[in-house]
Amino acid sequence: MKIALAGAGAFGEKHLDALQKIDGVEVVSIVGRRLEPTQAVAAKYGVQHACTELTEALEQPGLDAVILATPTQLHAEQAIQCMAAGKHVQVEIPLCDSLADGEVVLAKAEETGLVAMVGHTRRFNPSHQYIHDKIVAGDLSVQQMDVQTYFFRRKNINAKGEARSWTDHLLWHHAAHTVDLFAYQAGPIVQANAIAGPLHPELGIAMDMSIQLKAESGAICTLSLSFNNDGPLGTFFRYICDNGTWIARYDDLVTGREEPIDLSGVAVSSNGIELQDREFVAAIREGRAPNSSVAQVMPCYRILDQLERQLAAS
Repeated sequence: MKIALAGAGAFGEKHLDALQKIDGVEVVSIVGRRLEPTQAVAAKYGVQHACTELTEALEQPGLDAVILATPTQLHAEQAIQCMAAGKHVQVEIPLCDSLADGEVVLAKAEETGLVAMVGHTRRFNPSHQYIHDKIVAGDLSVQQMDVQTYFFRRKNINAKGEARSWTDHLLWHHAAHTVDLFAYQAGPIVQANAIAGPLHPELGIAMDMSIQLKAESGAICTLSLSFNNDGPLGTFFRYICDNGTWIARYDDLVTGREEPIDLSGVAVSSNGIELQDREFVAAIREGRAPNSSVAQVMPCYRILDQLERQLAAS
C-alpha cells in the first residue's frame, strides 16, 4: 500500500515511525510547508519524494491513501481534496474547526465510499481499549470521568518545541479527544456546558477552559483544559466506574490506588498512533469502515459546535 504523508512536523514523524512497523506499507511522498526541512525528514525515513504541494503528492504513481498531519485549519479542505482525487484519507485530530466544514467532509466520504478516518487516538490507546473492552463485556459502566488536559504553551510551538505556523485550540483540538472518548465509553452525550478564561492578547484564544458533559446513560464528565499549567504536561483520565476506578496516562493504566495494570495483551502494540495507523490500513485492505471514521466522530464535532456557540453567547 502506497501512502503519502502531509505535514512533516512533530506528529507527522510519529506517523512515519508507526508506518515503518506495518507490513506492506510504503510512504512514497512527504508534503511540508518548506521544502528543505521536508526533504530532510524524507531522507531520514528513506522516502524518495518530498514536495510542498498536496496536489503534487496526490499525483504520485499508485498512491492509495493520504495521512494529513497538517495545521487544523487545512484539515477539512485537504480531506475533501484527497477524496476528490480518489484517495483514502486519515485526518489528524481535529477533523475541522467549524461544524459546517466537518459536515462537508462527511458528505464527501458518503459520496465516494472511501475510507475517511480521523485520528482520535484515545480510542486506540491500550489504556482506554482495556476499559472499553470491559464496558463491551458488561463488566463495568462509567459513572464519571474526570479529565485534565494541561500544557504550558504561551507561544506557537509544537510538541518538539519548534515554532508553529498556526494556532492550536483548546476546544476544537484538545477537548475533541475527551468529548469523543467520553461518548465512546459512556454513550451518546445529551448535555454539555462550557466556560472559558480570558483570551490571550497575542494568540487570541482562551488559555483555560472547563467543560461538563452528561451521557444518555447518566454518566458525567468534567474536563479541565489549560495552556497555562506549569507542571506535568498531557492528559490524565480518571475513570470512576460502578466496578472499580482507573487512571489512564498516555498508554499506561493504573487502578485508583496506583496499582499498575498489565496491558501487554490488549493489542499488538503499546503505541496508540501505531494502532490508529494499523486500523486505517486494515480498513482499506478489508473494504470496511474504520473505528474513528468521520461518520463515527461527527457527534463529537456537533457537541464542540454547541459549546462554541454557548461560549460566544456568554
